[in-house]
Amino acid sequence: MKRVLVVDDSALMRKLLGGVLTEGGYDVRTARNGTEAVEEVVRWTPDVVTLDINMPEMDGLTALSLIMAARPTPVVMVSSLTERGALATFEALALGAVDFIPKPGGTISLHVNDIRALLLDKLASAARARLGPRPAARAAAKPVAPTRPGSTTPAPQPAKAGPAGPLPRGSAMPAASPRAGQVPGLVLVGVSTGGPRTLEDILPRLPANFPWPVLVAQHMPANFTDTFARRMDSLCALNVVEVNAPMALSPGHVYIGRGGTDLTVTDRVGVLHAAPRPETPGVLWHPSVEILVDSAMQHLPAHKLVGVMLTGMGNDGAIAMARLHAQGGRTIAESADTAVVFGMPQELIERRAATLVLPCTSIASQLRLWLP
Repeated sequence: MKRVLVVDDSALMRKLLGGVLTEGGYDVRTARNGTEAVEEVVRWTPDVVTLDINMPEMDGLTALSLIMAARPTPVVMVSSLTERGALATFEALALGAVDFIPKPGGTISLHVNDIRALLLDKLASAARARLGPRPAARAAAKPVAPTRPGSTTPAPQPAKAGPAGPLPRGSAMPAASPRAGQVPGLVLVGVSTGGPRTLEDILPRLPANFPWPVLVAQHMPANFTDTFARRMDSLCALNVVEVNAPMALSPGHVYIGRGGTDLTVTDRVGVLHAAPRPETPGVLWHPSVEILVDSAMQHLPAHKLVGVMLTGMGNDGAIAMARLHAQGGRTIAESADTAVVFGMPQELIERRAATLVLPCTSIASQLRLWLP
């Protein structure tokens, strides 16, 4: 029987979450704050922890840091739906949390049954998660910019600017690029559990002049994708945006699918757009990787598409990326060495549809080799 530690300062939330998990077959213990959580993790050695962020005496982020130092354990954060809660959640993911689940209805909720299935699914996935290197080690290994040929010194990166933004005084004009919507190809990324940290190992390694737009279907609730996109934009030379309306596709941009929708590629009078559409009934995961890849293949030949399958539980996108591979498209599956949860990339590999299998830290360099 898997053991789970529920950490929340609310006695009601501890009772409700504990009840759901006990019914789900877990051996459950609880803690009232971060101090108790760290002590219980060391003493009881649970398989997984649910951790509230806002608690007295010791908050969840501090507790998470101490847990990862004392006894690394899969942690699922329980986050409020506010912007502040979203920011804290992504900080927790950067510190080593595996995943998060939003609290329905605020800090103290009587609606835990609304998230019962999601909670059990997240805990099952987290309990099987592979904990990667300490965040400091990952950050230290991350180059902030591509290097000049023959040099170990990072090349300077241009400041971000909109299409009509002025260039710095004295700078050279950039090489001509296709106008918005007239793109040479697309990179399609599918990712779920463990995705935010994994994408931080990939997207910041791509240069500002990366020639193909990058579209990302990251399974995530609607309240979090805008904050996630803004966080990634602050880390990347590329411009990163949430797709909350149809947007003409441009090189040098990353398009994050809005939670609560499915991300699609559409053609509007000969101009390719990234566009959200309402969640497709009968599809388990959103934004759906399968729908993203299928929609892109309707508008571009396979050789102008690259599929990248990253960490996550389940098989979302495997069928579509296998079809892309069979038609001559290139695909990358993240290797078991770095995948937090190997389910999604493993599905692609088992279908013999991965052109390459790479650790997440090598994917950006491979994309730069393929798309110089």
